[in-house]
Amino acid sequence: MERATFAAGCFWGVEDIFRKTPGVISTQVGYCGGTSAQPSYEQVCSGRTGHAEAVEVEFDPRQVSYEALLEVFWGLHDPTTLNRQGPDIGTQYRSAIFTHSAEQESAALASRAQAQAGLKRSIVTEITAAPTFYRAEDYHQKYYDRHAPVCAPRL
Repeated sequence: MERATFAAGCFWGVEDIFRKTPGVISTQVGYCGGTSAQPSYEQVCSGRTGHAEAVEVEFDPRQVSYEALLEVFWGLHDPTTLNRQGPDIGTQYRSAIFTHSAEQESAALASRAQAQAGLKRSIVTEITAAPTFYRAEDYHQKYYDRHAPVCAPRL
């Protein structure tokens, strides 16, 4: 199994889409890319921790490639909006790919260049080595299983 970590706005909808992707074994939502250890949802929402709402994906590379997951990522949000997805505004909603290996970094950079082709606006998605991932509170996990969608990714 391998891991991939993506930030693409509100993590509820992003998780739901990745969780339903064939080859994905499990998902969890959390916080990534900031400076505070063990941040709470309220702290992340304040915008002062530097964390993004993110989804950690465990996948079977024999069933789905990392490149295929990148295609899902580019299709589910607008990577040209800085610190915003739809009505959600703030650095916690930024577009980011947190890579777990040199191979993932190379694939992410290539896919960003490919996704940029044909777009009029520049992609602002950051691509960085995966820092510590902090699992979000239980009530955020598989949120759409318990609630109607309240934030809808672009798909």
